[in-house]
Amino acid sequence: GSPWRFQGLPPLRMAVNISARHFRDRDLAHSLSTILQATGWEAHWLNLEITEGVVMKNDEEVERILAELHDMGIGIAVDDFGTGYSSLSYLKNFLIDYLKIDRSFISGIPSNPNDVTIAKSIIAMANNLNIRIIAEGIETEQQLGFLRAQGCHEGQGYLFSKPLPAAEVELLLRRSLGHIMTKPVPRLRAAEP
Repeated sequence: GSPWRFQGLPPLRMAVNISARHFRDRDLAHSLSTILQATGWEAHWLNLEITEGVVMKNDEEVERILAELHDMGIGIAVDDFGTGYSSLSYLKNFLIDYLKIDRSFISGIPSNPNDVTIAKSIIAMANNLNIRIIAEGIETEQQLGFLRAQGCHEGQGYLFSKPLPAAEVELLLRRSLGHIMTKPVPRLRAAEP
């Protein structure tokens, strides 16, 4: 379990990338349940990030695995959304909690009209399907302002922080917690490291 929980810090959602091979492991749900029990981590604070290629299989095995993970309370995020061979059918067929807009669509905002249109469309579609959006690669206040205005839920990128070792993450969390307690919470918040 995370020692941060015992130091007055709020619980964190942990995002873990999972390969197609590991995702297709028939014992995935059981293995994750064992890990969660051993660490004391709660399932709803865990997100598994999978690629579009995993869900593009669009078969009963994928559906079964996603349903098992959903029943456990584990969140599912489709990483780098829009960069693969996208088929929107999996958004209606499978239990997906988050779409992560790839940084390649964020980097040109607000100057590139194609990036602006793509980001707006992805955010609107996801909101209509009750899927939360995480924007990757936010580096400027202009990008942040645009994403907030479009209804994006969460973001990550160097504007919030570069990747940090655990000890420095704790300091960042303490500073952020102090900021949140003294100012209104923004509609778009940084996704946890």
